[in-house]
Amino acid sequence: MDPVADTEPGGGFVQSLARGLTVIRAFDESRPEMTLSEVARATDLSRASARRFLHTLVQLGYVWTDGRVFALTPRVLELGFSYLSSVSLPEIAQPHMEKLAAQVHESVSVSVLDGDDIVYVARVPTSRIMTVSINIGTRFPAYATSMGRVLLAHLPDPEREAYLERVRLEPLGPHTLKTPDALREELDRVRSQGWCLIDQELEAGLRSLAAPIRGRSERIMAAVNVSSHASRTSGERARRVLLPPLLETATRIEADLRVAPSARAGT
Repeated sequence: MDPVADTEPGGGFVQSLARGLTVIRAFDESRPEMTLSEVARATDLSRASARRFLHTLVQLGYVWTDGRVFALTPRVLELGFSYLSSVSLPEIAQPHMEKLAAQVHESVSVSVLDGDDIVYVARVPTSRIMTVSINIGTRFPAYATSMGRVLLAHLPDPEREAYLERVRLEPLGPHTLKTPDALREELDRVRSQGWCLIDQELEAGLRSLAAPIRGRSERIMAAVNVSSHASRTSGERARRVLLPPLLETATRIEADLRVAPSARAGT
């Protein structure tokens, strides 16, 4: 596809911009530094294309290089700062999350759906219960998370079916669902009961509960969850002890969102 042609009126999609963002996203916790060849492999670009995008990003200050390896610079944070500072959900949710975390002595998070992943937009950690560190901007596959299940369950039916047709259910934890049909059945249950319990599907030892957060239009805009280690929280205890305050917290966040001057999904 010709990236120039994509910029013509009516084209709408600029492939060169998409490829440049792909290069930025290729860097992560497991690949903080890469050579030109590694970037090309990670992005499925030719070496020549990868070189052009990397050198452009170096000139713009988003990528650093010593001539052999490349790495992102702190300037990439500017790409998300304008978004985070222009929306209000984290600010509105934070005090309610802190109160819930203090009440149940477990970590509390809020996330939104971005494509087929959830993205963390607010978090109150109490202890580290996963092998990976969770921060604002951390992404996980929606199918294996409690917040992702809540958000997927409330998608319009055509969008949910399209997701179920394309998703690949990787075995991330010992109890990860194995088939789209099993996931469809679970999403129906989540939508009916209004909350979701995940038992060691994302990672061994992780058990979490999530509830939806609705905006002014009653559309599900985010989800809030409580995460605990399975060794100290059984499924029965999660439902009995953690679920009621979680649902109350979601309701309080929703009430504040309705009176906020402007509240957008993903904040």
